[in-house]
Amino acid sequence: MSTDPVAAQQSAASAASTAGNASNTALTSLSSNFGNFLGLLMTQLQNQDPTSPLDTNQFTSELVQFSSVEQQINTNSSLTQLIQLTQAGEIMQSSAMVGKTVAVQSADLTLQSGHAALSYTSPAAEPVAISVTSDTGAKILDTSVTAARGTNTWTWDGTDASGNALPDGTYKVTVTGTGTDGSSTALPFTVSGIATGVQNQNNTLTLLLGSLSVPFSAVAAVGN
Repeated sequence: MSTDPVAAQQSAASAASTAGNASNTALTSLSSNFGNFLGLLMTQLQNQDPTSPLDTNQFTSELVQFSSVEQQINTNSSLTQLIQLTQAGEIMQSSAMVGKTVAVQSADLTLQSGHAALSYTSPAAEPVAISVTSDTGAKILDTSVTAARGTNTWTWDGTDASGNALPDGTYKVTVTGTGTDGSSTALPFTVSGIATGVQNQNNTLTLLLGSLSVPFSAVAAVGN
């Protein structure tokens, strides 16, 4: 779904119209069934055995059931429109992130215009190994850095171990620290990129950083 506010409003109106049409269809079908029911009821009343009349409680209960179904259809239609309008409003609000630098929790590094970055936290000053691979697991780059205790940053110019420039896209990344005892530990990290859009897929709102798509729950920080 587009991040443009006007487009979001148009989408919301379209969604509401669709929900309204579905409700009208259901109500039309219910009305037709109700008409058939009344026709059958009148026929039964006209041809009933005077010595054994129809049970009024039975068809009264059926009339109440028709009324309950009609109310449920109207309620469902209202809830559907409310959800769709709320989602459209969330998209309009979230579109304010577009164009800003965003840090997200993801195992994918997003390469945009030949640039990618991540921040990781090291428990101590120690050697840290950073590995970049393709989606298929093919090795692209292995590098080692000396981390300071606390938050550290690492940037990638989008080139592989041979210095070849790679196309923009998403790449798998791991960050591993080596303790004084020689043990290896995966370090927590976030990847950074420029937010390029907001998308609604299967009623789930996601943020786009180039070709990387993450849920909004993965957003760790928003910069300028």
